[in-house]
Amino acid sequence: MIEHRPFNQLGHADYGWLHANYHFSFANYFDRHRMHWGNLRVWNDDVIAPQTGFDTHPHKEMEIITYVRKGAITHRDSMGNHGRTEAGDVQVMSAGSGVYHSEHNLENEDTTLFQIWILPTMESAKGAPSWGTRQFPKADRSGQFVVLASGVEGDDALPIRTNARVLGATIKAGETVEYHFEDTNRFGYLVPAQGKVAINGVRLETRDGAAIHNETVIKVTAFSDAEVVLVDTE
Repeated sequence: MIEHRPFNQLGHADYGWLHANYHFSFANYFDRHRMHWGNLRVWNDDVIAPQTGFDTHPHKEMEIITYVRKGAITHRDSMGNHGRTEAGDVQVMSAGSGVYHSEHNLENEDTTLFQIWILPTMESAKGAPSWGTRQFPKADRSGQFVVLASGVEGDDALPIRTNARVLGATIKAGETVEYHFEDTNRFGYLVPAQGKVAINGVRLETRDGAAIHNETVIKVTAFSDAEVVLVDTE
């Protein structure tokens, strides 16, 4: 089953400094049919104006993955971490027992990003919080899915405290890449950050969502040069 969720049917909020599009219920947007997808709880498509951002606020027991699409985001937290994550790269924060953090666009252009929250499933989920960022060159993802964040042992990726993977791929027009789920009970969610694609024949425009379940293999074909992000979770 692959359910197409067009971008123009997502939840939306305009705060002036932030244009937010919600794949799942969040903040003032509520849709009882879109509360989560397996353990995937949040997928926000955010556009943050220059010299603005999210002031210091708390989180607890949540895996928060930020995929920067354009510009950069600057992070500070109560653990003493301070870092800047640029377009194409990824940061992960395991909120654990509790953390305060801020995320600001200190650039002179809009920053666009996907903010992804996954419910933790590991015993360490209530432990001390952690944060990390890492570069993932797009060239390394050309024609294949690369794991960006993972709670699966042996994956070379940013660690998260849940049985899930966040993956990225860049696909040239006319090419197809495949991804294999461990079993049909897994939940997948895919969004093209750029370009137009089809997943097992279901066509997606840029920034549309695809909710995937009861599939063991997906074949993603690009109609134009594309950059896609996929979550595979319980």
